[in-house]
Amino acid sequence: MFVHLPPVWFGLGLEPGLADASRILSRARDADAAGLDVVSICDHPDNAGQVDAYAALGMVLGATRRISGVVNLTNIGIRSAPLLARTVAGLSAVSGGRVALGVGAGSLWDELARLGVTPRSPAESVQAMAEAITVVRALTGGGPPVDFDGDFYRLRAAVPSVQPTPPIWTGSQGRRSLAVTGRLADGWIPAHAADWRSPFVARARPLIDQAAVEAGRDPSAVVTIYNVGGQITERPVSMPRDEHGRWIGGSMQQWIDELTSAAIEFGASGIIYLPNGQPEPAIQRWLHDVVPAVRRAVSTPGRNV
Repeated sequence: MFVHLPPVWFGLGLEPGLADASRILSRARDADAAGLDVVSICDHPDNAGQVDAYAALGMVLGATRRISGVVNLTNIGIRSAPLLARTVAGLSAVSGGRVALGVGAGSLWDELARLGVTPRSPAESVQAMAEAITVVRALTGGGPPVDFDGDFYRLRAAVPSVQPTPPIWTGSQGRRSLAVTGRLADGWIPAHAADWRSPFVARARPLIDQAAVEAGRDPSAVVTIYNVGGQITERPVSMPRDEHGRWIGGSMQQWIDELTSAAIEFGASGIIYLPNGQPEPAIQRWLHDVVPAVRRAVSTPGRNV
């Protein structure tokens, strides 16, 4: 079973460049020791300058003891859903269930075409994502052999893994893919690191909720998880958001206040910090100052998160 996450949890993105590959494990160990909940790694199989996301994730889970891991987000344009189901089931088995599955509808088609992948239209990409989620669910969690007939995947008496299905998070942004998230997924990571105050999130989240209700699901079963970046400075900054309203960072106290608001006022369930080249002191402030302070703030008695 996937390791239980608290009502509000925190993560760290691992930068997968080959030139700094040794840093992946050290950062993961730091996050584990600091008590973070999740580490994530991005998936760009077209990029020869990055380590393979799932190879790195396996190493990370082997090098840590309690922290969970997710590929944020798996490129299903090149990773077959049946094989992906076997991969996450295997990682779950060897790590004690410390795995979530992040999926996207697919992107970077021009780059993937160089690897022999046939590009998909937006409609095809959404359909393939829906089928991929369905196939992963069918091939995990035990049960009798399954058949499935889709446009992109077909199963014939395929035997599911006994490992429980991991939480499945999507990076949906269009109306059709948001509806897939509401019907089939367990979590939503807003595209392009859109945050809790974003007009996009304000428009998109109700579409997920509507689709969940229409599918007979409780909308709260689909949590919202934010990727967030920016500087973490020693002193306050005058403008922690840019001219478009996008969070760009500030002092530790500015981060603490903003993330506390994200959890309490906007219902954020997970927040993953993506360093994106920020210096080591910023990462240490995230691990040892920002996250513990926000945890204390959101766990104050009487606050409903």
